[in-house]
Amino acid sequence: MERELQDLDFQRFWRRLQQIGLNAYEARAYMVLIGHPKFKALELAARANVPRQKIYEVLDSLAEKGFAQVVQEKTKLFSAIEPGLAIPNYIARRDDQLRLELSEQSRVADALIDDLNRAYSEAQEGRGTLDYLRIVADPRQTAAQYRKMTATARTEYVEFSRPPYAVDPLDEQLVREARLRGVSIRILLEGKTLDDAHRQRLREYQAAGIEVRQTTSLPMKLAVFDRKCGLIALLAPLVTKPTWTAVLFDHPGMAEAMSGLFADYWGRASDL
Repeated sequence: MERELQDLDFQRFWRRLQQIGLNAYEARAYMVLIGHPKFKALELAARANVPRQKIYEVLDSLAEKGFAQVVQEKTKLFSAIEPGLAIPNYIARRDDQLRLELSEQSRVADALIDDLNRAYSEAQEGRGTLDYLRIVADPRQTAAQYRKMTATARTEYVEFSRPPYAVDPLDEQLVREARLRGVSIRILLEGKTLDDAHRQRLREYQAAGIEVRQTTSLPMKLAVFDRKCGLIALLAPLVTKPTWTAVLFDHPGMAEAMSGLFADYWGRASDL
């Protein structure tokens, strides 16, 4: 029974070492090293069930990762680094490495976006008859398009704002920046969804020259920019969990119609 328990513990620790980043050979070799003060490479290969031709590669990797060290006596011996030192140091080094990799990937991504955007813009010159409409179901993509249109608005921005928010306009610095550029902004909200924090932000908006009104209910989410483009978000009515699907449009006629709908609701709304 004691032997079975030892085998069980070995297998459990072996799997957990692999979860933090060691491969199967490295994990087995480290587990054997932990239980003995020193080992020759080929002796370790036999005890850890690592192929003889692989053992030096495995030990070099363990030393590089901070789990083993070389003890030079008459022959080269290997011993384990104390787990309390090896594991935290290994995780810290991996964290630093991942941060560097993410930073480099972000730099490459920024350059890639610029290059691909140019290719995309060139391709759009020959757009098809329905390319002025696009359906987006991913809230993150909807939010990205909202931010893009808000950042490029020049004259007017109107919005029906209701929860749940992909991007909450009350939290968007882009809205304030648009107003500073001279963009006329009107936001119509569902009054029943407002809490004290929202009302405070609305007062700050009003102080910045942004017009805000409230109404009982709104039929959809809507944002129209410069009377030429925008988005509509519709709530799917036949699903267990309500989800929003956005329709992006870049069409003056559509924008004019949506602006008229906004004006109708705005005229019947009340000030805060």
